Amino acid sequence: MAFKDILVVVDDTPASAARLDLAAQLAARCDAHLTALYAFTDVVFPGYIESQFPQELRDSRRRSRNDHTARMAAAFNDAMRHHGLTDRSEWLAQEGDPTIAAAVRGRYADLVVVGQPAPDRDREQPVAQPADLLFECGRPLLVVPYAGRFHTIGERVLVGWNGSREAARAIGDAMPLLSTAKRVVVMAANPKQGPNGLGDEPCADIARHLARHGCPVEATHIATDVVEPGDTLLNTAADESCDLLVMGAYGRSRFRELVLGGMTRFMLQHMTVPVLMSH
Repeated sequence: MAFKDILVVVDDTPASAARLDLAAQLAARCDAHLTALYAFTDVVFPGYIESQFPQELRDSRRRSRNDHTARMAAAFNDAMRHHGLTDRSEWLAQEGDPTIAAAVRGRYADLVVVGQPAPDRDREQPVAQPADLLFECGRPLLVVPYAGRFHTIGERVLVGWNGSREAARAIGDAMPLLSTAKRVVVMAANPKQGPNGLGDEPCADIARHLARHGCPVEATHIATDVVEPGDTLLNTAADESCDLLVMGAYGRSRFRELVLGGMTRFMLQHMTVPVLMSH
């Protein structure tokens, strides 16, 4: 199934413009409709404090928010004209928690484009959280790093393969990009042996499956106890000049990942290229 309906989550962070540009590139490439969601929350004060604010201050706060939202909408419209998406785009602005709004609206899209939260961001300005959206949205996420600009997407793709349900789901969700990529590298980092492992030729079976979809695929694997699997994937993505990483997310519970660490948590913290994730 092709991507025909894409949702991009925009916000007040400096990285939002690059994320919107990347989503517009993808929508133009896929001949898709692009919807931008801008969900915002005002600073909430206790009722006994709020009641002391004069009406003029409340009106000023409302005008300031409306003016800012209008500027965001104007920037979106400019980007749509630049990418030729004026007739295939929509702007949505609503008050509420960005993660909840993106989870609900994302269920009506083929793909949700969201940003990696910056570690030093202002915690009083909530942004959509990819870790929560993976569980709540029910759609694949394209998570865009908070640093950098990305001029291509899906031309050279690295697929992280471990034989899991989540990895298989991610490959299926990413097929519209994999089948049109110029190069696809499937890699297993420290592949497991045994009945549930990847066998003597890790990635051979999944590479064969991708080849049947017309993907220009290569298979490789790396076994090392020196470099962590997450670093191995990111190092390979850099060495191969990949502009997209595809991987499954949360093969174990979020609590176990929080306590023990895990690939999903690592990648959400350290990604250097856009990552398409599915759970």
